[in-house]
Amino acid sequence: MERILVCDDEKEIVEIIRIYLEEAGYEVLCAYDGEQARQLLRHQEVHLVILDIMMPRVDGLTLAREIRRESPVPILFLSAKSQDTDKIIGLNAGADDYITKPFNPLELVARVRSNLRRYLALGNRVQPDTIGTGGLTIDDSTKEVRVDGEPVKLTPLEYNLLLFLTRHKGQVFSIPQLYEQVWGEPFDGAEKKVVVHLSHIRNKIEIDPQNPRYLRSVWGLGYKMENWEARP
Repeated sequence: MERILVCDDEKEIVEIIRIYLEEAGYEVLCAYDGEQARQLLRHQEVHLVILDIMMPRVDGLTLAREIRRESPVPILFLSAKSQDTDKIIGLNAGADDYITKPFNPLELVARVRSNLRRYLALGNRVQPDTIGTGGLTIDDSTKEVRVDGEPVKLTPLEYNLLLFLTRHKGQVFSIPQLYEQVWGEPFDGAEKKVVVHLSHIRNKIEIDPQNPRYLRSVWGLGYKMENWEARP
């Protein structure tokens, strides 16, 4: 059974989320401030974290950054902050998804299920499957990414985005196409969410993200992974 940590200083919200997640078959750990969540993470195996941003003792952004330094576990922000800049800050802190309050509990469960599916699938491949382009290689059996021989640490979403583009190197995909292929859901207009994750990938795999060798944008059309083998 997958274990989910829910952290929000509003106990009523935590209780609502707990009820819906347990009905969906998940085990739920509850915390009401960032320090309590931090201690639970140190002593419990957790498969997904739901965080409020504005919390006492340790805020959600700080905790997300700490988690991301240690683990690729999916992080979902649940916040009353609804501006695009707030969402970008949350994604830059390491979150995989961002839901604004008030929220639909059924949508939250669907987002949890989608993020868990991607995360848990990372360990399910057995046969070696190494692909790459230029100095970039991806071993999908071990989920290892290397650039010029050096390991690169990606979140599950970043990994799936990079893997999809690399498997289809040379092909241009629009943001809605990337969202539907990688998130596995109909495009919901969250263009900035995709762009932020692509930016994170660039920052990790490119020597100079402003002049990328691998992940290229095609003006007005979308993004593609440069097909180095096809270059003269």
